[in-house]
Amino acid sequence: MKYKVLIIEDDPDMGDLLQRYLEFSGFQVGRAYNGEEAREELAENSYDVLVVDIMMPKEDGLLFAKKLKDAGNDTPFIFLTARKMQQDIIKGLQLGADDYILKPFDPDELILRINNILRRTQKQLVENKPGTVSLKRQYQIGRYVFEPSNLLLRSPAANKILTEKESDLLLYLFQNSNQLIKREDILNYLWEEADFFKGRSMDVFISRLRKYLAEDSSVQIESVRGIGFRFIL
Repeated sequence: MKYKVLIIEDDPDMGDLLQRYLEFSGFQVGRAYNGEEAREELAENSYDVLVVDIMMPKEDGLLFAKKLKDAGNDTPFIFLTARKMQQDIIKGLQLGADDYILKPFDPDELILRINNILRRTQKQLVENKPGTVSLKRQYQIGRYVFEPSNLLLRSPAANKILTEKESDLLLYLFQNSNQLIKREDILNYLWEEADFFKGRSMDVFISRLRKYLAEDSSVQIESVRGIGFRFIL
């Protein structure tokens, strides 16, 4: 079975290059040139991963991502953005992007990031198959119940569906609760490198988790200046 990737990119030359490289790497590839076309395509066909350029006419990547999430579509996606547009990276992550990649980039890096997402999503599917051996299904975190295999954080007030990265980060923090966790350890484990942009990405995900856990004041993600974090239960 070939995994399906939808490229949402208004530059035809860039889109052609990515399509050829992805198809050469064994993926089935669809194309759209702006957010409107992409939503029409997704209404007809399903994809495993979306590659979304931020700067596009008619409907840019950020607006597309917001509408995608508002419609309840949880297909994982990667943003493409220019290095100078750091604020777009933060906005994209806040909208639920699973990853981002800075232009110009090596196509091999994009393949690596797509495969990382597919590895996580397929692991979740395997863990949910009847009769398979899986990790513990539920963890009690204060007044919350966390189900990493279902990307679900439950509380008496509401249920929250997490992204893959949010779930991975929360599980890592929980497994290292009540001890000092270095920033670089988290980055190397979940982002596979500890550079400035990955650090900003991690800070956005930490902020998201703090918001999700705000109902229970006994659960805290404490920042330790210059070192990292402590997940307090």
